[in-house]
Amino acid sequence: MPLKVAFQMDHVSRINIRGDSTFALMLEGQRRGHALYHYTPDRLTMLDGRVSAAVERVEVRDREGDHFTLGPREVADLSTFDVVHLRQDPPFDMGYITTTHLLERIHPKTLVVNDPAHVRNAPEKLFVTEFPHLTPPTLITRDRAAILDFREKHGDIIVKPLYGNGGAGVFRIAGGDENLAALLEIFEDAFREPFVVQRYLPEVRKGDKRIILVDGEVAGAINRVPAPGEARSNMHVGGRPEPVALSVRDKEICDAIGPTLKERGLIFVGIDVIGEWLTEINVTSPTGIREVKRFGGPDIAALIWDAVEMRIGRR
Repeated sequence: MPLKVAFQMDHVSRINIRGDSTFALMLEGQRRGHALYHYTPDRLTMLDGRVSAAVERVEVRDREGDHFTLGPREVADLSTFDVVHLRQDPPFDMGYITTTHLLERIHPKTLVVNDPAHVRNAPEKLFVTEFPHLTPPTLITRDRAAILDFREKHGDIIVKPLYGNGGAGVFRIAGGDENLAALLEIFEDAFREPFVVQRYLPEVRKGDKRIILVDGEVAGAINRVPAPGEARSNMHVGGRPEPVALSVRDKEICDAIGPTLKERGLIFVGIDVIGEWLTEINVTSPTGIREVKRFGGPDIAALIWDAVEMRIGRR
């Protein structure tokens, strides 16, 4: 049965369709005959407890420069939809958190992917701390003395914003680097939240694996290799995607976290693994599924829709 589906996302006109996972989901949903609608987070409204949005019917085409057509805008009660995909990019700020509170009012009658309450409670750089045996030494604090002690112990470190994304604001500070105090001054002015400090993992030179899990099960993976002279592997900042096989350790990590993801209604998740260590669990707007398919891996968009349709069928 065709489903009525809304995508809460950054405006479709601004996405890079070659690597955009939301666009892949839209293409697959359209192929299955579902009715797709589009809206941006600023159009979300709650009046007297009823959640609505100014939506547009959307048609998509896998054609760069001509990838979408929008219908006329109309205000729609989101509780009348079968599915809402929560897909706008971070930052994970109070605006983002507020959308999860609003969408929680319609879920699970309308299936929100991922579950908005658990998205709110699982910021990527905090969620990993629930699995300390899988992660590198990690400090979350604003306390300078604690950060200096951590660097004294571990030497080479990474400092990054707690709620950043796409590699923005990620710094490598080698042991003895005299810029740490100046960097912390900048962070203290820019962010009210604590910072994340991790032991630097030299294995990142060989790549940072993005592993996609669908409903708690491994679906595919790519490796992202940093550009020369760059400590970050994110594709937004020049990381090179390449095909990769999962190691025994990768499978151990996925087996350990998979049941928790499934239990919390986190259907579409992307985790980051460097060497032997889990560094992030991305639940807000994971990417990578188009790259996995491009390198001959599975069609993860289809697997996600299978999981969504199965949940709708159970209801």
